Amino acid sequence: MKKISILIPAYNEEDVLETLYHRLGKLANDIKSYEFEFLFADDGSTDDTLKMIKEYAETDDRIGYISLSRNFGKETAMIAGFDHVTGDAMVIIDADLQDPPELIPRMIKLWEEGYDDVYARRNIREGETWFKMFTANGYYWLLNKMTKTQLIKIPQNTGDFRLLDRRCIEALKQLRESERYTKGMYSWIGYKKKEITYNRSPRLAGEIKQNYRKLTNLAFDGITSFSTTPLRISTFLGIIVSVIAFIYLIYIIIKSAMFGDAVAGYPSMMAVVLFLGGVQLLSLGVIGEYIGRIFKESKDRPLYFIEESHVAKNTKKTR
Repeated sequence: MKKISILIPAYNEEDVLETLYHRLGKLANDIKSYEFEFLFADDGSTDDTLKMIKEYAETDDRIGYISLSRNFGKETAMIAGFDHVTGDAMVIIDADLQDPPELIPRMIKLWEEGYDDVYARRNIREGETWFKMFTANGYYWLLNKMTKTQLIKIPQNTGDFRLLDRRCIEALKQLRESERYTKGMYSWIGYKKKEITYNRSPRLAGEIKQNYRKLTNLAFDGITSFSTTPLRISTFLGIIVSVIAFIYLIYIIIKSAMFGDAVAGYPSMMAVVLFLGGVQLLSLGVIGEYIGRIFKESKDRPLYFIEESHVAKNTKKTR
């Protein structure tokens, strides 16, 4: 019997865990042709999330968990889960139930048809502001424009809710960079992919964990992890500004030689100086983003540490 691992990254999700557990349990009970493993990746929760998971694990052999030593972030919690799932395939689902577990049987069916990565694309994103949807669409458009040179396309309106075959899991486990953008990694590893669509529900309970600051950081990680286009833009911008400055210099020399050297106005001079200074600082900032990431990767630190863990009792083998 094949095993399906359900990976649930969780951080302070005590308000939704009970509903999530019952819906996942019903799903597994209805699908009797597969063995299921529920692996919770607790990302250093400060509420009763871990306590509730432990209580479920005491009575349900399908439940395992890893508790990280602190809050490392969702991206790191997911790679920790990748390292510990034991199934022939894995489904990643957030604990907040915005993504419906009832879509998993459809994913499994497509997996059995030969697809390695069955990802869910959101038709409707209920509970999100127009501004967030507008910026998200603009970001994915920009990211795909920048990653053309990498020959990858990151699907728009998709998240981590997907089913991955074991060979996709093993491929992702080899990508150990500390500045992680897993949505791009799914596309980068390739393999046979299939899209399904669904309507995303509002968060069931609790607080939204991904604020605009975190989303902005994640956006920068995505761009710098899969594209060097910002560096190239800085180079072209520097060339254009240099050419304009050189032409302006020639103009000043000719004007001074023919009509005399009139004293230029202070405001125009300051405008040029500030513009050139702004371009230089922008370019240095872009270079600094890449150098900062090189610095972090050069430390070669472990991605995470585990405070405690529990292996699902129905696990017969470790991959």
